[in-house]
Amino acid sequence: MSADLERLAAEFEKFQAKIKQAEVKFAGVGEMQDRLGQLEASVTSPDRTVTVTAAAGGTVTGIQLTPDAVRQPAPALAATIMSTLTAAVAEAVRRQAGIVDETVGAAFGLSATEQVRQAQEQNLGTAVEELTSHHGKAQAQPKARPVKRDDDEYFGDYSVYGDEEPRH
Repeated sequence: MSADLERLAAEFEKFQAKIKQAEVKFAGVGEMQDRLGQLEASVTSPDRTVTVTAAAGGTVTGIQLTPDAVRQPAPALAATIMSTLTAAVAEAVRRQAGIVDETVGAAFGLSATEQVRQAQEQNLGTAVEELTSHHGKAQAQPKARPVKRDDDEYFGDYSVYGDEEPRH
């Protein structure tokens, strides 16, 4: 009976050791969650008229347009917004993968960053370096409250009927 008890105690010690290993591996998960909650990436279009901010998971948290942006023909502005949005979301997802890799990547023997890079190259049809170089350097932005402005004043000189020139 004592041999069985000793074997059971040894198995229990192994189990406790594995729990301690798991605790060490996942000690940074809370901090990782905090970092992911604060993650934001802002990308500005090459012509500097559109800035898009995205958070973890690729959630778009802001789009800023300059007065020059709204003077563009609608199809050009739409294309600029979409390409800048794509770049901002892609950058946010890459940063998120980097944070995950730093925290738990080694524990699972995986590279989320590499998987994201490959998926983005395949789905966006371009190298990640190309995507970021076309939009300048993406910059981390602290969360800020949106600036309130009276949209009637901001767009007051423009017609909603598609006139390209301001009304005076």
